[in-house]
Parts: sequence; structure tokens; C-alpha cells
Amino acid sequence: MVTPNRRRQAVTLLEDEFGVSQRRACKVVGQHRSTQRHQPKSPPADDAQIRAELRAFAKKRSRWGWRRAANHLRRNGREINNKRVRRLWREEGLRVPQRKRKKRLTGIGTHVGAMRAIRPNAIWALDFMFDRTIDGRQVKILNVIDEFDRTALACEVDHSFTADDVVIVLDQIVAERGRAPAFIRMDNGPELTALAVAEWCDATATGSVFIDPGSPWQNAWIESFNGRMRDELLNLWQFDSLLEAQVIIENWRNDYNTNRPHSAHGGLTPTEFHLQWTNQQQPQAA
Repeated sequence: MVTPNRRRQAVTLLEDEFGVSQRRACKVVGQHRSTQRHQPKSPPADDAQIRAELRAFAKKRSRWGWRRAANHLRRNGREINNKRVRRLWREEGLRVPQRKRKKRLTGIGTHVGAMRAIRPNAIWALDFMFDRTIDGRQVKILNVIDEFDRTALACEVDHSFTADDVVIVLDQIVAERGRAPAFIRMDNGPELTALAVAEWCDATATGSVFIDPGSPWQNAWIESFNGRMRDELLNLWQFDSLLEAQVIIENWRNDYNTNRPHSAHGGLTPTEFHLQWTNQQQPQAA
């Protein structure tokens, strides 16, 4: 009984069950009599509709909290502040289950800010993730992101990858973006340290930045992206086949780029931030 409404209910219960006066019941519960007699204002006309929208949002985005729900409502034209969204979110009993904290890895490493992107296509980060289909077969995912605008450039899915497969994915991204990156950041996996990738870097004048063994924090942007994919998609889906995994993960990548706001971008999605940066920089360059 920490809220006035809960104490109000307790006072009413004492009056009905034991026949005590309101003064006595308020004293027992610790409720001021003026608070007990106060008639709360009727909820706004759109309260029920907002609650329904929050429930629908939580069902669709089970790993997104009330802050992104508030941002979603405002993007859809509602004039509503964070305090009201938070109150309604809590009253509806909506919450995001907390993830278990992983044990921190130890190893040799340098500060991630020692080399940080200042424009799109400055640094691309690469990393692999693993999952399994319902029949137990391995699913391997090659994730590539732009560290500056957080755009997920590729989420390629297959049972296995060779260095040549990595080069094919990089060529496809270059064709879409119109240019190769200045650097690519990656770990020391055999697919990434192979001669084919080194030759691609030489051919495109791209520098390669390898993180130290056992130091995933040196590739922090891609590790953060992997955590979001694991939390918001892979932990919630069980893939029946490789084809299903390819379709669902690609749909999630497009949704991530176009609909998922980032606090680092001031609430903009990666696509919106990239477009905003381009529109601001082109007049300055001209």
C-alpha cells in the first residue's frame, strides 16, 4: 500500500469488513482523510486508446521499453510527454524482462575511441553470430554495420562462410553504397584473416583493423548490434529452415534500419540519420 489509490481501497475494505469509522480506518492505514475523500479526475478521452496502442506496441516490440513507445506515439502524430506514457505503461503492467548480465571478458585491449568514425563509410564493422534451426543445423550470420550511422549494411545468413563468401557480401554492399569504406574493423577469425579478404582490401584501398584476441570491446559497435539482434530476434524465434531464417533476419534488418530509433541519433532511425547527415553535408561541400 504505497500509493494513495491502494490505501484508499484499504480504508474502504476496513470500513466494510469491520464497521469502523473512516477516521479510524484512515489512522490505521496511514491515509489522510482529505486524500481519502478526494475524487480523482476522470481520465482523458483518449486514455483508453493510448493504453490500447501501448499494449499493441508491447506485443509487437516485446524487447522495447516505454521510452521507445513514447517516441513511437509521437512519430505517429500524438502529442504526449514521457511522464504520461510511463504512467500508463506501468498501470498496464507492461515491462521488459531484464537480460542476464554476462561475465566480463578479460584480455589485452585498447580504448574503442582510439579509432572512431566521423562520417559514413569511414569504418565498417564485421562479425559473425550463430544460431540453430529446429533440426539442430547451424545457422551462421555475417553482420556488417556502418559505425557512424549504425546502419545494418548486411545480415547474410548461411550454414557456413568462406573468405570468398565474405568478399562477395562486401562487393554487394559497395555496389549499394557506391563506395568502399576507408577501414573495416573485425576480429581474427579464419574467414576474415584469409588472403581473399586481404586482396579485396588492397584492391579497394581499404584498411583493415583487427582487434586484439579476447577483446570484443574493441569492436563495440558490432557487439552492441549483435546483442540487439540476439535480444530482439534470435531469442524470440525458432527457425524451421535456413530459408526461413534468411527471410526473417533480412526483414528484421530492414525494420532495424527504417523503424528503430537510436538515442545516439536523437531518436532518429539509422536511415533518417544518414539522410539528415547527407542533406547537411552536401551544401557545405558545394
